[in-house]
Amino acid sequence: MSTAPEAQKPAKGAKADVKAEPKVTAKSKAKAEAAASEKAAAATAKPAKAAKAAVAKKPAVKKADAAKRSAHAESRLAQILIAPIVSEKATMAAEKHNQVLFKVMRDATKPEIKAAVELMFKVTVDSVQTVQHKGKVKRFGKSIGRRDHVKKAYVSLAAGQELNFSGEGA
Repeated sequence: MSTAPEAQKPAKGAKADVKAEPKVTAKSKAKAEAAASEKAAAATAKPAKAAKAAVAKKPAVKKADAAKRSAHAESRLAQILIAPIVSEKATMAAEKHNQVLFKVMRDATKPEIKAAVELMFKVTVDSVQTVQHKGKVKRFGKSIGRRDHVKKAYVSLAAGQELNFSGEGA
């Protein structure tokens, strides 16, 4: 037999009360009040956001930002092209497909490379293909090292456009 008083035991035929009253504590009251105040604050903030959206922004600020971005972009474009690649394979590509090879920064994108070539050499670029060349692992005496990874860009120039690196006829 159990030690619980019989008054609390339900009768054999009666069902136990499934839905008991939840305990209301100070914590739960504070949570409920905080949730109610957040809902009220959100309801009052929505019209304020709509009012902010209705206010027109000043175009003069945008022009100043655009000038800053273009100046920053030009300094980045000046750094993207590291060096032209002059090799037998590069000269064959230049003769056959009117392409020029450049060693470029590893994080440079095709649009950035195109803009950099057009800015630096005042030519029109048709397309850019890039190649990621992984550096070889080489031994230097007893120690093992690795050559640098290199990104190459094959820049296709428009018909009639030409880049001359030799300095002849410039």
